[in-house]
Amino acid sequence: MAQIDVEDLAEQVMGGSRPHLARALTLVESSRPVDRERTRELLKLVSRHTGKAIRLGVSGVPGAGKSTFIDALGCRLVDDHHLKVAVLAVDPSSSQSGGSILGDRTRMGQLAERDDAFVRPSPSGGSLGGVARATRESMIIMEAAGYDVVMVETVGVGQSEVAVAGMVDTYLLVAVTGAGDDLQGVKKGILELADVMAVNKADGDNAPRARQAAEDFSKGLELVSAQAGERTVPVLTCSALEGTGLEEVWQAVVDHRHWLEGNGSLAGRRAAQQHEWMWNIVRNSIVESLRKDPVVAGQMADIEADLGTEATEALDGAQQVLETLARRVPEQAWAHGRPSAG
Repeated sequence: MAQIDVEDLAEQVMGGSRPHLARALTLVESSRPVDRERTRELLKLVSRHTGKAIRLGVSGVPGAGKSTFIDALGCRLVDDHHLKVAVLAVDPSSSQSGGSILGDRTRMGQLAERDDAFVRPSPSGGSLGGVARATRESMIIMEAAGYDVVMVETVGVGQSEVAVAGMVDTYLLVAVTGAGDDLQGVKKGILELADVMAVNKADGDNAPRARQAAEDFSKGLELVSAQAGERTVPVLTCSALEGTGLEEVWQAVVDHRHWLEGNGSLAGRRAAQQHEWMWNIVRNSIVESLRKDPVVAGQMADIEADLGTEATEALDGAQQVLETLARRVPEQAWAHGRPSAG
């Protein structure tokens, strides 16, 4: 990436420049050390303009129609509610090539054409849960650019639901009926994360089944919320294809935001997210240091080459890597003129 004037970039982003917004998002997605430092500078400059947007996570099983749902809901928010809507659509990356389909902009074609909308497909990069490493930073950039609603769509597999729930205010679970046992199709752990639930594709001959599925989900969620002593999660039906029920779903999202603000838990939720974010950065940085340190990396290569099929070999190998890292930390401190305590 060419030389960047971070202060100018920050001003342009906060001024709503779409080309500079795209450039800022490219910057935060970069893994180059120099770009990571620029990203930190950029986020510090724009942070005073963040915090007011509704951060909405959208997850659901594959085939639930998440992208179509977001496209329809986003258009409704822009056209009828006059809100600025940003979408961070995380696409799965290939474990072999690292490439991703990045087709969400195509599936959200109507929303992408709106001047007050910004759809950003982003590869997951193989990160845990299918949520891109820079998703949190991208959300901050979007808020600084003046977007009122920032949606994060996950790939809907593995731990993506948990990952996105840890970075948004409201977690919206999109379900679909007509695909077998509906309640078994959504794990209890995912139901426990939901703040709002929408059964999509409630149209045509499938409408009665969608209503029945909503009743079943509602009963299941009542048990979950009763055990946790929390609010009852609303379960609604909608059709992204026909545009019905979307207003009710959005009102449920707004009601949840008001509920969070009313009992003071919004600030607590975001503080907890900052805590989680910090430790994610620490963990990722430690792993990156392991791979970049020539001594540790060399020993890691030797250890990996010696791994066989014995059940305990991975445990022994991990211990050797950690012991090497433990020795390297004080060695590096002395090399920089900072002897470690003790």
